[in-house]
Amino acid sequence: MHLVAVLALDGVIGLELTGACQIFAAATGRTDGERLYEVRVCGDRGGTSVRAYDRPVFRAEAPYDLTAALTAETVIVPASVEPSQDVVELVREAHRRGARIASICTGAFVLAAAGVLDGRRATTHWDHTAKLARRYPAVEVVTDALYIDEGEVLTSAGVTAGLDLCLHLVRRDHGLAVAGAVARRLVMAPHRDGGQAQYVPAPVVTGNDSLAPLQDWMTAHLAEPLTLAAVAAQASMSTRTLSRRFRAQTGTTPLQWLINQRLHRARELLETTDLGIDQIAAATGFGSAVVLRQHFTRVLSTTPTRYRRTFAPPARGDIRPRGGGSGEV
Repeated sequence: MHLVAVLALDGVIGLELTGACQIFAAATGRTDGERLYEVRVCGDRGGTSVRAYDRPVFRAEAPYDLTAALTAETVIVPASVEPSQDVVELVREAHRRGARIASICTGAFVLAAAGVLDGRRATTHWDHTAKLARRYPAVEVVTDALYIDEGEVLTSAGVTAGLDLCLHLVRRDHGLAVAGAVARRLVMAPHRDGGQAQYVPAPVVTGNDSLAPLQDWMTAHLAEPLTLAAVAAQASMSTRTLSRRFRAQTGTTPLQWLINQRLHRARELLETTDLGIDQIAAATGFGSAVVLRQHFTRVLSTTPTRYRRTFAPPARGDIRPRGGGSGEV
């Protein structure tokens, strides 16, 4: 099993600690039900103060000391703006040994102090992005992301964005179906679109401005060649008003949101059907395999065919990759 170490740093937010453990522990094989990750909580032997928001609520003792994290394949670093030098050195050494390092909320400060974010994009809670940028100028701080995936180094925004990041890691390791099963088991969204802009304090808007009915309509019409004008007409808004309200509520544009939904659907079809790539492109509104490939490569850094080879289970008794249709795209 893939070994995940979650650091129980003093003053850790309880949800960041236990939420990360819950997501990885809930991931099981699609056919055999075996657990896919071994989770170890690593901390100081003297015990850890666990917080809820800004106040301590109880103390806990981790079953493994911090050095046990050095054998892990993935190390999760919850929030800590002022990390100890021992923790900084541990993260630096784990990274040097080839571990995948992921931070939750202000855990990005630990990664930055260890130097593993130098020259990389990174994010943290919106209330701390300016501080991270000032303190570590070698880091390219992204202020509006829920999480940033830089390969073997990942960072996320506050608390629940860390859960999004952990679920993203499951999805990256084992595919959409496994991650979707975890999300259903934990009753959480399998993917949240947009960035932190939707959570930054803003003037209170009166009335019901929910875009949920419109998003449901867009999802039901993924295969159609929807334009911004067509979506705005469905919402009985001008394109300018629609774009403004969409960004305010989701942190992204209507068409980018639509592209993301189409990509999610394409991934589901690649994993669960034998439809050809052209058929999937048509069914998801991309129109052609070429356009599907362009968006797939830009967002997922792989092609639809390679994705299918990685994540679609072979047919019973068949060890060959599944898939059919238009070949390598």
